[in-house]
Amino acid sequence: MATSDVKPSEKIYALINYEDPYVQPLILAALQKRLPESSYEFITSVSQLPSPSPRLLQWVQYESIDFDHLLENSSTSLANAYVIRKALIRKHYLSTTIANWITKYPDSVLKRHVKPSVEFEVDYAEFLDDALVEAWELKESWARNEGQEEVEKKEWWILKPGMSERGQGIRLFSSERELTEIFEEWDPESDDEEEEEDEDEEGHARSDAGGGGENGERKEVQEKEEGNGIITSQLRHFIAQPYIHPPCLLTPPNAPSSELRKFHIRTYVLATSALQVFVYRPMLALFAARPYVPPWNNVLQEDRDEAMRAHLTNTCLQESGDREGSVGLFWDLPNNIPQQPEGLELDVKSDWKDLVFEQIKATTGATFEAAARGMSIHFQPLPNSFEIFGLDFMVGIEEDGSLNTYLLEVNAFPDFRQTGVELSGMIQGLFEGVVEKGVLPFFGVGGERKDGEDGMVKVLDVDLGRR
Repeated sequence: MATSDVKPSEKIYALINYEDPYVQPLILAALQKRLPESSYEFITSVSQLPSPSPRLLQWVQYESIDFDHLLENSSTSLANAYVIRKALIRKHYLSTTIANWITKYPDSVLKRHVKPSVEFEVDYAEFLDDALVEAWELKESWARNEGQEEVEKKEWWILKPGMSERGQGIRLFSSERELTEIFEEWDPESDDEEEEEDEDEEGHARSDAGGGGENGERKEVQEKEEGNGIITSQLRHFIAQPYIHPPCLLTPPNAPSSELRKFHIRTYVLATSALQVFVYRPMLALFAARPYVPPWNNVLQEDRDEAMRAHLTNTCLQESGDREGSVGLFWDLPNNIPQQPEGLELDVKSDWKDLVFEQIKATTGATFEAAARGMSIHFQPLPNSFEIFGLDFMVGIEEDGSLNTYLLEVNAFPDFRQTGVELSGMIQGLFEGVVEKGVLPFFGVGGERKDGEDGMVKVLDVDLGRR
């Protein structure tokens, strides 16, 4: 049947505007490959829809979704994001989601595959003591560290702003003094400091003084390294987690064979309707910019940002030269893990990647179920929505030499560009799988493939009773 012969009520009107030149053509190609040519028509605005309301697919940035139309036309309108999903994508909410679930289900896989978190809120370093009044885990750890003479046996923690993105504001610490210094680094300059700077500049006003306003409101605080700015809302909620040490180290693509670096696994996950969750089997391995060194060797050096380059595996923070060779395909990683530093004895078989993938699937399914069932106020899947999330995992080495995979965070609207041009085919396949699992079933177009046939592996299928 020609396009002109399709009735308006049967046609899918597709509003596709992802506002990303890397992603946009891949989405369009996936739709054109998976949808019958006569079944859809591209539009540029919801106002172009004929009346009465026909079938509509919105695949745009979150802020551009017409949620009113989505909610008013639940049987005909589909969008690429859920309205509410803070229980997953905000670090402090995710921490609470998992802690509550483990309390209710102590045998959950989340207990083994997620590091427990200490949550607190603080605006200024001078209020840190008050914020940590009930942070018993931190205080007990600090007390143990004070009595530990061997620095390599001290317990280290990783600090993460609850609403930061792209690795901003992440720091390591092992004592209360170190944590205090971190917050002092972020504190805005005082009025006295501003006056001194003004005098140094021969009375010329500084527009970037960064001091508090009349009501003590905190302005933007920027770290010393350009491009790593942190805003007020990111510096209020924090979580601290035990640092994963030792991490599993590998050699990144195109790096000298002797260089062992820290890496994390980026896993793309599709959640659709209310609620099915799929893990996309092709995954990325993202490596740090510098060879790994234990946190006690360099984290206390004066340049904190440079020190963190051996620990942060987020390629968004890396310069273009560092980024080359820092991203590879997970399944292309070597079957045999090289000898790790510090004389660690590994108990790892050649199928270690299959083991890690099984742990990722189990952890992902449990995480989404915990959010959907245990934090339903902050995660509300809609039957006429789907969303792609980027989950980050790290592989650590246990005391017995075995590998254990830890969930680090859940990202909404992940940065697909970090995949790079050479691996864009992986993202193309992801979008085709999303169309197959998230779009076709809703509109009843085409035949759904079997589980796993398009790389999408189902890890959760629950009925939340939302219609």
